[in-house]
Amino acid sequence: MQFETDLVLSLKIKLRTTALKFILNDQEVSPHPSEAETLLDYVRQVKQLKGTKIGCREGDCGACTILVGELKDGKLRYRSMTSCLMPLTNAHGKHIVTIEGVNFPNKLNVVQQAMADNGATQCGFCTPGFVMSLAGYCLNIPSTSSEGVIAAIDGNICRCTGYKSIERAAIAVHDQLQATSDPVAYVAGNEMLPAYFKNIKIRLENLFTEKSKEANSFEIISGSFVGGGTDLYVQRHGEMGHDNSFLFDKPELNFIKKEQNTCLMGPAVTITDLRDSDIIIKHIPHFYKFSKLVSSTPIRNMATVAGNFVNASPIGDFSIFFLALDASISLKQKNEERTLPLRDFYKGYKQLNKEPDEYISGISFLLPKENSFFNFEKVSKRTHLDIASVNTALYLELNNKEIKKAGIAAGGVGPVPLFLRNTSAFLEGKLINDMLIDEAIAVMKTEIAPISDARGTKEYKTLLLSQLLKAHFINLNKK
Repeated sequence: MQFETDLVLSLKIKLRTTALKFILNDQEVSPHPSEAETLLDYVRQVKQLKGTKIGCREGDCGACTILVGELKDGKLRYRSMTSCLMPLTNAHGKHIVTIEGVNFPNKLNVVQQAMADNGATQCGFCTPGFVMSLAGYCLNIPSTSSEGVIAAIDGNICRCTGYKSIERAAIAVHDQLQATSDPVAYVAGNEMLPAYFKNIKIRLENLFTEKSKEANSFEIISGSFVGGGTDLYVQRHGEMGHDNSFLFDKPELNFIKKEQNTCLMGPAVTITDLRDSDIIIKHIPHFYKFSKLVSSTPIRNMATVAGNFVNASPIGDFSIFFLALDASISLKQKNEERTLPLRDFYKGYKQLNKEPDEYISGISFLLPKENSFFNFEKVSKRTHLDIASVNTALYLELNNKEIKKAGIAAGGVGPVPLFLRNTSAFLEGKLINDMLIDEAIAVMKTEIAPISDARGTKEYKTLLLSQLLKAHFINLNKK
C-alpha cells in the first residue's frame, strides 16, 4: 500500500484554466484541466501515448511512472512520480516525460539496452515504469554505490520476470554513468537519452517566465486545495472532476528554513524535500534511513507532510514522526491565524481540531539538540512499501543517562495518531535502565486502545509496541 497522505488541504484557491502549460516530452502543451483528472488519463486518453501503463491506480505498482522535470534554485531537477495519482494541474510549468520521450528513433537508449542485455523483461507490462525510474536516475547525480540505483526502482513491481535480472540491468546502467555537476547535459551529450533534454532547461526558463506573469491567476475562492494527491486520488478516483483547486508547489507553501533553533516548514513540503534538506540531514542524521520505511521513491516525491497530518490516519508515518518532535502547526482562516501543538490537532477518528475553512499554513518544531536522541520504528507485513501495523517515534534530551525531556508517539494503537503524554512524562527526570523501560511499557499500556483488524489483533499490537519501545532504547545504546 502507498503512503497515506494528501487527502485534502483546505486552502481556498483556484487556478484559472487558461494558466495550465507544460512541456510533454519534446512538445509544449496547454491542456484544459477538464480534459482529464490525472496526468495518466491525459497522456493516454488525450495524447494517445499508450506506453505509460494503467496498473493499480494506487501508486503501488509503478507501471505508470513518468518523470517530472522542474527548475529548482536555477537547476533542472528530475523526479519520478506515479502519473495515476498526479493531478493534471500539478504538471504546470514542468517537463513531463513519458516512455515515448526517452526513445531514440532507431536504437535503444542506455536503460533499454541494459534491460535487453540482461534479460530483464518478459511480458513487458512493467518495463516502461522500470525504464522511466532508471532514466530518472541517469538524469540526476549518481550515487557512489549501486545501492542508489536499486533504490531508484523501489516503486516498481514486476510480476513475472524476476528481480535479479532487473537489478543486474540497473547496476549496468549505474556503471556507465559519471558524477558531473550537469548530469542532464552529460546523459544527453553522450547519447544515453535523446538530445532534446539539453534544451529543456532554457525552454522551462522561458515557460517559467510566462508562468510567473500568470501568478495572479490564483484567486481566493470557495473550494478545496489539493496537494500531492497520493491518497485523495486513490479514494476518489473518477470523482474529482476539474473544479477542484490545486497548488502543489507554490514557493510560499514549500520551504524548509531554520530560525535560531526552530525549523519552519511549508505545508507543501514533500518527504523527498525533507530528505534533500541540509537542515534535516544535520539535525536528524538518520532521516534517510527512517524515510526508507515509508512508501516508495515516486510517492515520497509527491506526498506532502501537511497532507499526512490532515489525512488523520491513525498510522500516518509522519504524523507519528512529528508528534514525537512536539511539532506545532499554524491554521489560517482568512486574515486570522492560530497555532496549536500537533498533539492537539486530533479529536477522534478522522476528526480534526480545524474549522472547515481553515488550512495548515505552516509547521514548526524545535530542532534536536546535540545531547538528544531521535528514533523511528515501524513494523508492517512488508518491510518496505507498506502501511504500518504499528509505528512509533521517540525523542529524548539527555544528560548522560538522565532523561531531561521525552516525547513518544505511536500509531496503530488508537483511533488517532497518539502522543503518549503519560509515558513521556513518566520518563522525564529518570535514569535509563532496564527497570525503567519495563515500567514505561506498563504506563504505555494504560494509554493505548488498539483494535483487532486486518493488520493484527489488539494483543499483537500491544506486544508489538512494547517491543518497539525496547528497540528505541536498544538503538540508543548503539549511539
